[in-house]
Amino acid sequence: MLDYCLKVPLVGFFLLNLNACDWISQRFFPSTQFTARNLGVIVNTADPLSVQIAEYYQRQRKIPQQNIIEISFPANRSEISSEEFLALQRKVKAQTPSQVEGYALTWAAPYRVDCMSITSAFAFGYDPSHCADGCKPTAVNPYFNQETIHPYQDFKMRPTMMIAATNFTEAKGLIDRGVASDATHPPGTAYLMDTSDKPRNVRSQFYPAVINYLGSRLRIVTPKSDALENKTDVMFYITGRAQVDKIKTNRFRPGAIADHLTSLGGQLTDSSQMSSLRWLEAGVTGSYGAVVEPCNFLQKFPHPGVVIQSYLNGATLLESYWRSVAWPGQGVFIGEPLARPYGQRS
Repeated sequence: MLDYCLKVPLVGFFLLNLNACDWISQRFFPSTQFTARNLGVIVNTADPLSVQIAEYYQRQRKIPQQNIIEISFPANRSEISSEEFLALQRKVKAQTPSQVEGYALTWAAPYRVDCMSITSAFAFGYDPSHCADGCKPTAVNPYFNQETIHPYQDFKMRPTMMIAATNFTEAKGLIDRGVASDATHPPGTAYLMDTSDKPRNVRSQFYPAVINYLGSRLRIVTPKSDALENKTDVMFYITGRAQVDKIKTNRFRPGAIADHLTSLGGQLTDSSQMSSLRWLEAGVTGSYGAVVEPCNFLQKFPHPGVVIQSYLNGATLLESYWRSVAWPGQGVFIGEPLARPYGQRS
């Protein structure tokens, strides 16, 4: 076992469960599941697209009416201040039913609250300990690699994901893919890319352990390439590049996850690098990216072993992605939160 339990050197910082093989588990989740009952949908009533997305999502996922949380603020900007956010958060808390354990936001902008991503701000509350000025660690995600289906009950945080799109056609396609993925147990491949971009390719050191422990449950390959091209079976696409070429030549299974480790992928609507929205527009169901410079700390990006294992064990996209990032304060989660391709029909 220890041959595959790779130690990751990082002077001065403990890597939580990123070192050794503490993320590995063959346990499956209990029959009780995170469902639409546990998801609060936050809608900006001043943004017609947000309203449209929320209404469609509520119908498709049968979200209880009491879980629809309405706030109002000027849209079409990348960032809001912490002061404005705190006022909005008070309104959200006042409307949140006790059974809600996570949130969905129905917009692509704003994606940032001062130095935090907006998904982390709604998850934890605005907290500068989740920020960093330069290459520094940030606060720990207590939900990292935890199997509980009650993150609020257990950790007093509500994992949050943006149903992010710049038009309704893209939003509808994203939602429909998530719904279509449920309990399909899709055949597919995890492509863990070994790129030539050394600073952004740091997650490749995890690949041997991922293959060793999850390869019997899913086809996993590690192409030594900067881009995947003309593949028809993509379920996971993990890479490290500032720009990822040829993504639209591939076909992604409903429920597919893809992300690229780079500095500014989470600047969804105005990034100088490739926005994580490009993945959703290519047919992916969930992605992740940094909203401010995170440096290439492994803890600030999804651990491929954790996200794949959690998904295969039947968790939702929201749960699996959030469990995979140890320091998520500077990163934004986007996609269809309730997608559950490896779950069971309820």
